[in-house]
Amino acid sequence: MRYDLILFDNDGVLVDSEPLSNRHLAACLTELGHPTTYEESLRDYMGSAMHRVHDIVLEQTGQRLPADFDDVFHARVFAAFEKELLPVAGVEGVLEKLTADGVPYCVASSGSHERIRVGHRVTGLDRFFDDDRIFSSEDVGRGKPAPDLFLYAAERMGFAPERCLVVEDSPLGVQAAVAAGMDVYGYTGMTPAEKLADATQLFSTMGELADLLV
Repeated sequence: MRYDLILFDNDGVLVDSEPLSNRHLAACLTELGHPTTYEESLRDYMGSAMHRVHDIVLEQTGQRLPADFDDVFHARVFAAFEKELLPVAGVEGVLEKLTADGVPYCVASSGSHERIRVGHRVTGLDRFFDDDRIFSSEDVGRGKPAPDLFLYAAERMGFAPERCLVVEDSPLGVQAAVAAGMDVYGYTGMTPAEKLADATQLFSTMGELADLLV
């Protein structure tokens, strides 16, 4: 099936930010008295918006995170991005192919607009994404696994959900795509395949994705 619109998740799909981000998130939570390992951060928060972090901590401990938690966390993450962030291997080729073939695409991320733009600038992916192609959970209020973000992005881009394909690497993102009535390809580069079992198709490299999008 040739899709009318390809919606890319950002963290872990376009930019290789999940290891950096979850390492710092685990450290920030632990410093505040909420012991969290890197593996637990991946399990509980990968693919989610920041409000989910606050919600889970409050639910599990009865304590609220400090009002400046997001600012402190993002300052650390952005500093790490500047030094270490890379694009996901092979994704530039996928974007170049879509551009050459005239296939519309966009990014729909749980991360903030600032996070998306910082990551794209550092990795050089900003050449593929102007402001009209960037959508964040900030735009809709509810992040994944709610379908709101994907539905909003499709509407703004002018395409019906059933004609859209989402490219995701997190269970929460796959859930959101399914709830939105969209097909979803699950990237298993970092996430075990069994955790993305509800995806329409699985792939392990961006080369595979390019072949699937022919």
